Amino acid sequence: MKLIDLSHTIFDGLITYKGLPAPHVCDFLSREQSKKHYNPDTSFLISEITLCSNTGTYLDTPFHRYQNGQDTSAVPLSALANLPGIKITVAEGIRAIDAEYFQHLDDLTGKAVLVETNWSRHFNSEQYYQEHPYLTQDAAEYLQQQRVALVGIDSLNIDDTQDSNRPVHSILLANNILIVEHLTNLKQIPEDNFRFTATPVKIKGVGTFPVRAFATIDAT
Repeated sequence: MKLIDLSHTIFDGLITYKGLPAPHVCDFLSREQSKKHYNPDTSFLISEITLCSNTGTYLDTPFHRYQNGQDTSAVPLSALANLPGIKITVAEGIRAIDAEYFQHLDDLTGKAVLVETNWSRHFNSEQYYQEHPYLTQDAAEYLQQQRVALVGIDSLNIDDTQDSNRPVHSILLANNILIVEHLTNLKQIPEDNFRFTATPVKIKGVGTFPVRAFATIDAT
C-alpha cells in the first residue's frame, strides 16, 4: 500500500484562518532541563502547545455547528478511517462549485468525496484568504441526498465566507456528514480506488480539531 499525506504541517505562529489565533509551540521541559531527572546522557523533551482547534488541516464534526451534535469524542472511527474515496478536480479560476460537478459520479453512498481546487498552493500566504473556491448550497444538498460520509476540500473554507449563513456546513453537519478543510497534495491521489482517513484527538466538548489526513492507495 502507498500512503499519501494530505495534511499541512502545523508550526509555531501558523495562521490558518484570519482572525483565529496562531498556535504556540514551546518546550514545557527542555532536553537540557530534563537531564537532572535521569541518568547521564539520558534526556527527554516535553512540549507545550497552545492551539485553536481550527488550525492546519482539520475536521469539522456536527458539534461544530450544532449543540447536540457529535463531538470529536463521539464520532465513531468507522466514520473517520479507511473510507472509500472519490476525488473531483475543479479547474483553476472556478470559485462556486455546484451540484453539476458531482452529478456524473456513481454511487456516492458512504464515500469520502474530496474536492481538488489546487488552492492549497496558496496556503500560508495572503492570497489564501481571498476569493477562495467553495461549495454551493445545491452541491451540499446533492451530496446529502447521495448519503456521502465526508466531504473534504483543499481550500480555506467549504462555504463561501461572504455568506454568514454557512449553508454547506449547516446541511452537511446536520446530516452527520463530516467535513475536512485545508487539505493539500490532492494532485497526488487518483480520482477513485483509494481510501481516506482523517482522525482527530478524542476530546469531549470539541467540535473541530486538526487531523493527520491521508489516502491509502493500492501500489499495484
